Amino acid sequence: MSNQHNQEKLSSARFSESTDAFVEEFTASIQFDHRMYRQDIEGSVAHAKMLTEAGILSAQELSDIEAGLVKILAKIEAGEVQWSIKQEDIHMNIESLLTGLIGITGKKLHTGRSRNDQVATDIRLYLRDEIDMILPELKRLQQGILSLAEREFDTIMPGFTHLQTAQPVTFGHHMMAWFEMLKRDVERLQDCRKRVNTLVLGSAALAGTTYPINRETTARLLGFERISENSLDGVSDRDFAIEFTAFAATLMMHLSRFSEELVLWSSAQFQFIDLPDRFCTGSSIMPQKKNPDVPELVRGKSGRVYGHLMSLLTLMKSQPLAYNKDNQEDKEPLFDTVDTVKGSLRAFADMVPAIIVKRENTYEAAKRGFSTATDLADYLVRNKGMAFRDSHEVVGLAVAHGVKTKQDLSEMSLETLQGFCADITEDVYEVLTLEGSVAARNHLGGTAPNQVKAAIERAKADL
Repeated sequence: MSNQHNQEKLSSARFSESTDAFVEEFTASIQFDHRMYRQDIEGSVAHAKMLTEAGILSAQELSDIEAGLVKILAKIEAGEVQWSIKQEDIHMNIESLLTGLIGITGKKLHTGRSRNDQVATDIRLYLRDEIDMILPELKRLQQGILSLAEREFDTIMPGFTHLQTAQPVTFGHHMMAWFEMLKRDVERLQDCRKRVNTLVLGSAALAGTTYPINRETTARLLGFERISENSLDGVSDRDFAIEFTAFAATLMMHLSRFSEELVLWSSAQFQFIDLPDRFCTGSSIMPQKKNPDVPELVRGKSGRVYGHLMSLLTLMKSQPLAYNKDNQEDKEPLFDTVDTVKGSLRAFADMVPAIIVKRENTYEAAKRGFSTATDLADYLVRNKGMAFRDSHEVVGLAVAHGVKTKQDLSEMSLETLQGFCADITEDVYEVLTLEGSVAARNHLGGTAPNQVKAAIERAKADL
């Protein structure tokens, strides 16, 4: 076929005048949907095989189509294909290239399908492939967190509420909180994949097709676990993209929370950790600066993913059945969400295992802020039979004294403590130490070092 024919719009026969040049560019999606070329070719090969099985294409026609698509794939990956705005999208571009290679047989490939079900299939194949790359990165980050937690399973640090010192915890326990967040993210993504992995090809434009297609064959060839039950819903459903982006927004919220802590902990005011130089940058004017750019940037990127989720929800909220051109706007938010998630996970998975914890600083920080006050209250309840509300008041008075004298509870003399409650005895110091405080939380989910080690071992088994 001639070059000129290849540049003609394949769907132009209905029209009496050419599309306005600006409108042609404005309505085209090839500028961004060309990234789905592999999935488009994969879907077309499966569709051609099904058509051949149904007796709609001959064995020779199937052979020609497969050979042509293989050549096109090689040309695309070699950078030898120039995408045509005139052909609008990746589907029409590839069909035009195929027709240019093998002639009229290329035009037969579209039998029994529409661009509506073709694009919906491509997006599902694309997203399924991306999910299968994101899941290992999520698990790599989980493994990085586990390695850091294991190194610091008994390192004492202050636990915070309201960003105020609350109770001492172990650094390993804090890391395992991060792990639990990601564990839920993995479960959400695995569950999302089930709904992504649905065949919609065969829905055609909106009503199905008159050709004797076998959708079970296509589903098997493409590895889809289920087949859409309604052609109208099949071509217009973008719930799976919204669900993925909702997962991504939740994941980015978690990474943003991690980032906030890393930024705080690496500051001169905290000095809990040291981030490796390769994940930081300097200042153009202040030579002493070491800026935690990676966590700061990830924290910032959470906002763009939230925006993409709102964009997709808004895109779909007023659409009547079935397919509408609006749906072309689903791809850029989805593609950017995928790219942002993959980049953020890679950065964190590389960075987290390399974090250096400044144990002396975390220990000293845990000694400030009366972090064992609850332990003293529990001691009075458990060992001396005092009602908790009364013990709470006693400890409050002791803390007020400590604020005035700049003494931690563990630094006060027994005589001083007995001034607040005569029942206090020498054994109180066992619970006022940081080590005693964390060791006392010796239950499933607690911060005791042996419980942290057990949690790490369970997590390793899960991974």
